[in-house]
Amino acid sequence: MADLSPTADRPGLHVSKPSPNAPATGSAVCHCGATATAAGDSQVRALVEGYTANHGAAHGRTGR
Repeated sequence: MADLSPTADRPGLHVSKPSPNAPATGSAVCHCGATATAAGDSQVRALVEGYTANHGAAHGRTGR
């Protein structure tokens, strides 16, 4: 399987939860240079919400 982790060359958001009982992990890289990682379901949920609201496609909506 290909590595789906985001990089500076391929910005994005990646979340993994291998099983219902395993904690989620996530990583995000934005084209603006911001990076973040999270472990645990609630922390990953916050990472996704923050990335969605402030990075990635959000930059196109705000012109940043």
